[in-house]
Amino acid sequence: MIFGKTARLKRRVKPKFAPKLLIFDFDGTIGDTFTAGLEILNLLSTEFGFRPLREEDVQRARDMRTRELMKFLGIKTSRLAKISARGTIELKKRMGAVCPLEGMPGTLRDLHNRGFALGIVTSNTEENVRVFLKNHDLELFDFVRCSSKLFGKAREIRGARKLARAKKHEVLFIGDETRDIEACQKAGVRIAAVTWGYNSPAALRALKPDFLLNSPGELTALLATYLPEPPPSAP
Repeated sequence: MIFGKTARLKRRVKPKFAPKLLIFDFDGTIGDTFTAGLEILNLLSTEFGFRPLREEDVQRARDMRTRELMKFLGIKTSRLAKISARGTIELKKRMGAVCPLEGMPGTLRDLHNRGFALGIVTSNTEENVRVFLKNHDLELFDFVRCSSKLFGKAREIRGARKLARAKKHEVLFIGDETRDIEACQKAGVRIAAVTWGYNSPAALRALKPDFLLNSPGELTALLATYLPEPPPSAP
């Protein structure tokens, strides 16, 4: 018989979801860059020797994860950095014509007025995003962090969280692509995947995001429990 105290393993209680920092993807989540992006993709297909994405294949492409799409188009990983760099240059020429996705301006202003910290993590460039925000009176964000790597968002999400001194359960990422879900799962933060952007609802659902939203209004509804009262209007 062994005498003495028996050590008990303490069960770790997962912190409750208490969002304070909302991190948004840009392309397809806030800014409607789909048409411009498709035009640029097909423009660069000739230059870099990959398959253009034809109109009849767009829906099929929306069902694919990012690496599946690269394989479908014949884009080599070794050329991805150069393609992305050229793409952002071409997009810069078109930023003046990029509009916010329907319902996003009002939702962003409401969340900002209610005291949430807002940020952007994107594969686009900070210059492009800042031009858009200024054009549409949406300079509401505490930071814009950009990754030159298509699959580098997890690192940027971690960096943004630490900079904001937010714990994992205090962060919610809002994005429209399967790679956003993968990045958040890698970074250990929750994600609200949105169906109004690039990837299809089926593709997003397959990766089991924490939330799946069909409209900006659903984001406000999701956060309703955590929304502080907005400040009173000035008389």
